[in-house]
Amino acid sequence: MSEPLEGLAAAGINLIAVEIESHFILERDGFVAFVERRESGFGNIGSPGLMTEHGFAALVWRAQGAFFVGRGFEQAATEEQVLRLRAFSQDLERAISGRG
Repeated sequence: MSEPLEGLAAAGINLIAVEIESHFILERDGFVAFVERRESGFGNIGSPGLMTEHGFAALVWRAQGAFFVGRGFEQAATEEQVLRLRAFSQDLERAISGRG
């Protein structure tokens, strides 16, 4: 698991210390993703979203544009936020897969 950890650190992605047996929570710049825990380390990566004071908010596309939506929370997503979320997702995938 050290190679992915090095890739995560190089990408500025932090492992959040939360006691969840089934998943790791990874974060950068307020964006988070849940990543499956496996005996060998990291598994499947869930869809990333925005961490808010209400919890996780997923990026949702509507006719009016992009929104972060969670339980008791909704906020329009700026173009910059969408780009940063996509960059986070790509960097996370590269770090965990060891490609790039």
